[in-house]
Amino acid sequence: MRPRHLVFMSLGSAIGTGLFVGSGAGIQAAGPAVLLSFLIAGTMVILVMRMMGEMAAADPSSGAFSVYAEKALGRPAGTTIGWLWWLQLVIVIAAEATAAAAIVASMWPGSQQWLLALVFMSLFTAINLGGVASFGEFEYWFALLKVLAIVAFLAIGVAFIAGWLPNVPAPGLSNLTGNGGFMPHGWSGVGAGLLLVVFAFGGTEIVAVAAADTEEPETNIAKAITSVVWRILVFYIGSVLVIVTILPWDSESLSTGPFVAALAEARVPGADVVMAVVIVVALLSALNANLYGASRMVFSLAERGRAPRALARKGASGVPRAAVAASVAFGFLTVALNYLYPETVLMILLNLVGSTCLVVWGVSIVSQIILRRRAESAGVELRFKMWAFPWLSYFALALLAGIVVLGFLDPAVRIQLLATLALTCALSFAAWLMDRSAVKSGRQLK
Repeated sequence: MRPRHLVFMSLGSAIGTGLFVGSGAGIQAAGPAVLLSFLIAGTMVILVMRMMGEMAAADPSSGAFSVYAEKALGRPAGTTIGWLWWLQLVIVIAAEATAAAAIVASMWPGSQQWLLALVFMSLFTAINLGGVASFGEFEYWFALLKVLAIVAFLAIGVAFIAGWLPNVPAPGLSNLTGNGGFMPHGWSGVGAGLLLVVFAFGGTEIVAVAAADTEEPETNIAKAITSVVWRILVFYIGSVLVIVTILPWDSESLSTGPFVAALAEARVPGADVVMAVVIVVALLSALNANLYGASRMVFSLAERGRAPRALARKGASGVPRAAVAASVAFGFLTVALNYLYPETVLMILLNLVGSTCLVVWGVSIVSQIILRRRAESAGVELRFKMWAFPWLSYFALALLAGIVVLGFLDPAVRIQLLATLALTCALSFAAWLMDRSAVKSGRQLK
């Protein structure tokens, strides 16, 4: 894959319903000060992406942070993170297919949600079974549609705020300071907004997984990481700035769709239909990218003896077909769940993996600190480095710890954190048992 494929794959995974729908909840929690929440979360993402980029450029692997955790913290840690991330993605894949099918079904009278989910799962399974180059090209154009939609939204929003739209009065800047001020709920509101927006950035780490399928990874990973960071910040923070300027932060329309509400305020005809299509594209683009990431992670686990060996087999095109099949199996099971329990099962599963990204980020930060110190001790010169090491690495770890503490203060987030902690502990115990069993049986561990 080329740098543009890496960039848009990461964008495809990260820019989804978290921006198009979830940002409304963050605005209602923090008011216009949600911009501070996005800046804090964005800083976290920049630092984590830089650290992952350093490790991926030095050691490109489809196992990415799972491999780095194994090298830094031992086999059980690498196994745990690999399986945890894979489980998160397969559940998210199912959720994305379900959500996209539900939106299309609402727009297409007489269609069956479960059948649409089946079509989406079948289509993207076929795409992922093709070669890496064709997959990357498809994801590039798919994600590009989403990016262009955001650019168009920003252009319309700026024109509206500046008073350039004919026969539409400009909203001015009063919504940024009215209705209780810029920070109507104080710093506690910023904290609540932070918890809502931090998970929206999950998925950016997929660029590290794709390093193994990239030409000249040392050079291209550095370019991709830099490009992804500034584009995500511009798209997220720019879009939210436009929304909070156009709409009062306590507007009821934010909960149903902030982008649609902002475009409706600007009197853009057909805004609801256009944004519905964009959200479907966003969901399917994320599904495509996440399926790639999940299949490569379980393939790496199998190669290292941490998953059934059959999952390490590759087809003639070099695609790990068994790993792709394993990664979509739950999605196809969800087709049946869509038919039987469309509103309950997936929400339970999503709560279970809702804060998985925090565990992955935390372990990746610790891994980077350890591996960087080892490289410096061995005199290894890294071409792509984390800034101001070790101080910014420690700062990122402290920032992540602060987010977790804030999470435990919120009852809903606390449940997610505890569920993810229980799942992580269970996977760690299973990984430890796996290694112990291997040692007892005399099998050599890689």
